Amino acid sequence: MIKSMTGFGKHTEEFPNQKISFEIKSLNSKQLDLTLKIPALFREKELELRAVLSPLLQRGKVEGILTFEADAKIASSTINKVIVEQYLSELKNISEGQNLQSDLLRIAMKMPDVLNCETPGVDEKIWTSAVNVVMKAIAKFDEFRLHEGQILEDDFKNRIATIQALLKKVETFEKPRISTIKERMKTNLEKWVDSSTVDANRFEQELFYYLEKLDITEEKLRLEKHCTYFLDTLSEESAGKKLGFVTQEIGREINTIGSKANDVDIQKIVVEMKDELEKIKEQLGNVL
Repeated sequence: MIKSMTGFGKHTEEFPNQKISFEIKSLNSKQLDLTLKIPALFREKELELRAVLSPLLQRGKVEGILTFEADAKIASSTINKVIVEQYLSELKNISEGQNLQSDLLRIAMKMPDVLNCETPGVDEKIWTSAVNVVMKAIAKFDEFRLHEGQILEDDFKNRIATIQALLKKVETFEKPRISTIKERMKTNLEKWVDSSTVDANRFEQELFYYLEKLDITEEKLRLEKHCTYFLDTLSEESAGKKLGFVTQEIGREINTIGSKANDVDIQKIVVEMKDELEKIKEQLGNVL
C-alpha cells in the first residue's frame, strides 16, 4: 500500500517529575528535509535522533518538535544579580524624569542573560524515555500517512480504470477510421489525377504504407500494459518515484495515439485520457 508524504503524529507521556512530548508533521518534498527542534538538555543527542528518524521518514519536508518539562530537581535557574544591577543602572539613567522607576525591575528581568539556567547532562534513562515517546509519535504519524495513502490509491485506481475504459472506446472508431481514410484518399486521387495514369498496384502499396503509419495497435497494447503495471506498483512501498516513471510512459502512449489518430472522435477520447492522467500526476507529488 502506498503512503502519503503528508502526515501528522503526536505523543505525550508523563513520568515522575517530568513530561515528554513529541510532535511531527510533514508535507511533500522530493527529498527528506528534516527540521528538528529539541530542548538544550538533549542537544548532544540530535545527530543520534536524526539517524533513527531518517530511514523511517524516507521523504518529505518534515518538522519534529521534542519538548521536555521537568521540576526543579532536574532543571533549575538562578538570577544573575550583577547583570540585573547593571541593567537597572542603565535604565535609571535613561528613564530619569520619566516616572518609570516602578517598572524598571520588571523590564530588567526580561533582558538577556538575567537567568542562569543549569541543567545536568543527559540522563540515559530520561533519553530512553524520550526515544520511546518519539517512536510512539512516529507510529501515529505512519498510520496517518497510510490512511492518506489509501485515499490516494483509491483515486488512482478509479482514474486508471477510466483510462482503460476510454481505451476500449477507441476500438469503436478505429475500423471506421481506416475505411474513411481509404475512401478519402481514393476520392482525392480520382479528383486530382487522371485514373488512366495511375498504377493500381503502386497505389495499393502506398496506401498500405500510409495506413501502417496510422496503425495504433501497438500503442494500445503498451498503454494497457502500462496501466496494469501502474496498478501492480500501487502495492509496493515507497513507490512514488516509480509510479512517476510509469505515468510518463502512459502519457507517451496516449500522446502517440493522439498524433496517429487522424480522427476527431478518437482525439476527443485522447483528451479525456490526458485529463485523467494529469489529475494522477498532480496527486503523485504527495506519494512517498
